[in-house]
Amino acid sequence: MKFGKEFASQMVPEWHEAYINYSYLKILLKEILHIRLKNARLPSQQLLTRKQTLYRTYSGLTSRYHRASSFKKDDEAIVVSTIEQDDGLEDNYRTTFLMVSDEGGDYEHLFFEKLDGEFNKVLKFYKTKEEEMIKEAEKLSKQMDALIALRVKVDCPKFDLNDSEDNASSAELSSHWQRLLQAHAALREKNEEESGQRKSRVSFMDVIDELEKNNWEVGTKPVKEPKSLANKERENNARHARGPTEVLDNVKINLEPETPASTLKNVLKKNELSFSKKELIKVTERMRLAFVEFYQKLRFLKSYCFLNQLALSKIMKKYDKVTSRQASRAYLEMVDKSYIGRSDKVLVLMERVEATFIKHFANGNRHKGMRTLRPQKTKREKHRVTYFLVLLIGDDETLVNTPYLRGIDGSVSNVPIVSEHPSTLIIPNQTAIASFFLTCRKIPNVESFFSGCSLALLVALILIVHARDVLQSEGRERYMENIFPLYSFFGYIVLHMVMFAGNIYYWKRFRVNYAFIFGFKPGTELGYREVLLLSSGLSVLTLAAVLSNLDMDMDPRTRSFQALTELVPLGLVIVLLLIMFCPFDIIYRENRFFFIKCIWHCLCAPLYKVTLPDFFLADQLTSQVQAIRNLLFYVCYYGWGDFKRRSSSCRQSSVFQTFYIIVALIPYWSRCLQCARRLVEEGDSSHIINGLKYFSTIIAVVMRTTYDLKKGFNWKIMAAVTSFIATIFSTYWDVIKDWGLLQHNSRNPWLREKLLVPYKSVYYVAMIVNVVLRLAWMQSVLDLNETSLLHRRALPAVVASMEIIRRGMWNFFRLENEHLNNVGKYRAFKSVPLPFNFRG
Repeated sequence: MKFGKEFASQMVPEWHEAYINYSYLKILLKEILHIRLKNARLPSQQLLTRKQTLYRTYSGLTSRYHRASSFKKDDEAIVVSTIEQDDGLEDNYRTTFLMVSDEGGDYEHLFFEKLDGEFNKVLKFYKTKEEEMIKEAEKLSKQMDALIALRVKVDCPKFDLNDSEDNASSAELSSHWQRLLQAHAALREKNEEESGQRKSRVSFMDVIDELEKNNWEVGTKPVKEPKSLANKERENNARHARGPTEVLDNVKINLEPETPASTLKNVLKKNELSFSKKELIKVTERMRLAFVEFYQKLRFLKSYCFLNQLALSKIMKKYDKVTSRQASRAYLEMVDKSYIGRSDKVLVLMERVEATFIKHFANGNRHKGMRTLRPQKTKREKHRVTYFLVLLIGDDETLVNTPYLRGIDGSVSNVPIVSEHPSTLIIPNQTAIASFFLTCRKIPNVESFFSGCSLALLVALILIVHARDVLQSEGRERYMENIFPLYSFFGYIVLHMVMFAGNIYYWKRFRVNYAFIFGFKPGTELGYREVLLLSSGLSVLTLAAVLSNLDMDMDPRTRSFQALTELVPLGLVIVLLLIMFCPFDIIYRENRFFFIKCIWHCLCAPLYKVTLPDFFLADQLTSQVQAIRNLLFYVCYYGWGDFKRRSSSCRQSSVFQTFYIIVALIPYWSRCLQCARRLVEEGDSSHIINGLKYFSTIIAVVMRTTYDLKKGFNWKIMAAVTSFIATIFSTYWDVIKDWGLLQHNSRNPWLREKLLVPYKSVYYVAMIVNVVLRLAWMQSVLDLNETSLLHRRALPAVVASMEIIRRGMWNFFRLENEHLNNVGKYRAFKSVPLPFNFRG
C-alpha cells in the first residue's frame, strides 16, 4: 500500500482536517516535475552543457575548494526561520526558497509556502491538544485523590473527618492506611520546604510512589520507617492527622442513575457521599473508564504526532527526488527541533497513566492493566467456509437424475408438474429444492450463500403460488387476513436490515466513523457483510417457513393438521427471540445485548440518560409501526386461540382496535420523552420543537388510524389536515436539522459547506425522494385500500416498506451530518463524566 493511502487509513477521522494535506502537496510536486520536464533542454543545448561541464570539472582541479562550495550551495536551497509571535502564542516557521530564479522556482516557492502552512497548522493543533491533555490529567489526579480518600473512609468507617484536634481517630486506623496518612503528611511538608512556599496539597498517588522508591513495605507488620519521614512524624501528626481524607469535606458525588428506580430516587434526593462499598465500586468503575478513555486520547495524539512527522519526511524526500536538491535535511532538522519534535509530555503522561492504572485498577498486574488500556481489536470473522454440498447432493448430473426432478413419465421437468386435478400438486416443491441447491453451490462466503438461497426460495415461492393459482383460490382471503400479517413482520425486519447494511457500506466508503458515533467497543461493530448475513439468514428461515406452510396447507396428507400449520409463524418468532436473548457468545452476542439495552432505554424513556444510539433506534422504530402492529396481531391471533379456528376476529374487537392505536404511538411517544429529558439536561430549546414534531405525528397517526377503523367524512378531513401538518414539520426537520442541508449561504448551493458524497445531485434527489415518501400516508386518506393486483392487506405492507426505504436513506445523511459536526469540533472521543464534584 502506498504511503498516501496508509496515511489516510491511519488518521483519526474527526481530526482529518488537522493533518498535513499530503495529497495536495503531492499534487504540487507533480506540477513541479511536469514543468521541469516541459522545460527540458534540446539535444544541442545538452551537448553544449556537457562541454561546459567538462571545462568546469577540469578547472575544478586547480582549486580544491570549489566542489565543497557547490555542495554548500545545494544545502542552502532553503533557509528555515522562526517567526516569533507578539501575542505570546506558539512560534511559526517560515521557509525561504533561495532558488526562485531557477526554472520552475515559483512553483517550488509555492510548495514551501504551503508546506509551512500545513506544518504550522499541525504544530498549533498539537500544542492545543497537549495543553488539553495536561489539564485533563490534573483533573484526573484530583479525582484520584478523592477516590483514594474514599477508599480510606470505606475501609475505616470510624475515622472522623471533622475532628481535626483529636488524634485518637488516627489510632483507630489500620496500620496500612495509617502509614500512608503519615507518609502523605511528611511528604507534603518536605515539598513545602523544598519549594520555599506552601503548596496546596500533595497528590496521594505520589505518597505511594515515594514509599515504593524507598522500599517501604506497606502492611500490618511493623517496618522501619524512612528517616525523612520519622523525623517529622511527631510534629506533623497533629497538624495533618486528617491526611488525604480531608478532600472529602468539599466533595459531592456525581454518579448518574443506572436504573429507572435510581433515577426517580435521584430526583427526590440529592446525591451525597454515603461512604458505602456499593458507592466505592461505582466510583472506581467510573474512574477506570475515565483513565481508559484518557489513555486512548494520549495514544491518538501520539499517533497524530508520529504520522505528521512521517508525512513531512516522505514529502521532503519526494521533493529532493523531483528537484535533485538536498533540502530535506535542513527542513527535517527544523522539524526535530520544533515543539512537536522535542516535546515528550505526551509520553510522560502515558507512562504516568500506565503506572497509576496498573497500581490502582489492575492490582499491580501489568499484563492485565495494559490489556485494558490497549484493547486488541477482536479478530474479524471472515465467514469464509468450505461447503460440502457435493457430498450431500452430488454433482450436477447426479442432482438432475434424482427422483425429485422426474415427472410421472420419467422425463426431466424444469417446472412443477400438475396432476389431473389442478388444485393438487404431485411434486409440490421439488424443483424449488433443486433450484435452492443449484443456486447456492459455488458461493464463496456465507452472506452470499444465504442471499442466493433467499433468491432461490423466493423464486420457488413465486412458482408455487403461480402453479397452484393461490391468488384466485378460495383460501386467498383467509390467507391474506390471517397468515400474511404474520409473515410480513419478518419481511419488514429483513428489509430494514438490508437498508442498514447498505448504510454501513457507504459509511465506510466515505469514512464516516459510525462505530465511534454509536459508541461500539473497539472491534465489535458489525460490517455490512455481517448485517447482510443476518438479514439473509432470517429471510431464508422466513421463506422456508412460508413454503412449508403452503405445502402443509395444500397437501392432502397434512391438510388435516390445521393447528400445526398455523403454528409455523409462531415457531419462527420463538426461534428469533431465543437467538436474540441467547446468553452464549454466539451470533454476535455483544451486538445483540447492545441492541436489547437500547430498546430497553427507549421503552423506559425518560428515566435513562439519552444517548445517540437510544434516540437513533427510537427513530428506526417510528418507521416500523406496521411491524409493531403485526406483533400485536400475533398476541391476539395466538393468545385468543383464533389459530385453532383458522379465522381471526381480532379486528372486530374494540380492545384490539384500542391497542392497535396505542402500540403505533409508542415509538413517537418515546421520542417525545427523550426530547423532554434532553431539554432538561442540555437546556437547548430546539428539543422543544423536536418534541412538538413527534407530538404532531402522534395526532396524525391517531386520526389516520381512527379513520381507517371508523371511516366518515369528518375523520377523513381531520386525518388529512393533521397528516399534512406533520409531514411539513417532519420534512423540515429532516432536511434542515437532521441532514443540515438547505443552507442558502453555503458554497454548495442549498446544501451545506462540507459534503462527503462527491455528486451534489445525490443530495437534491434525496430531498425530493424524502418528500415523496413522506406523502405515503395519502394512501389511507384517499381510500386506496385495494387494487386489482394488490390485496387490501398487501397495500399497507407496500406503504410500510416505502417508509423503511425512506428511513434507510435518512440514516446515511443523518450520520454524515453527525460525523461532519464531530470533524468540525475535532470531537474524536466520548466524554466520561467524572464521579466527584468539588465545591468552591
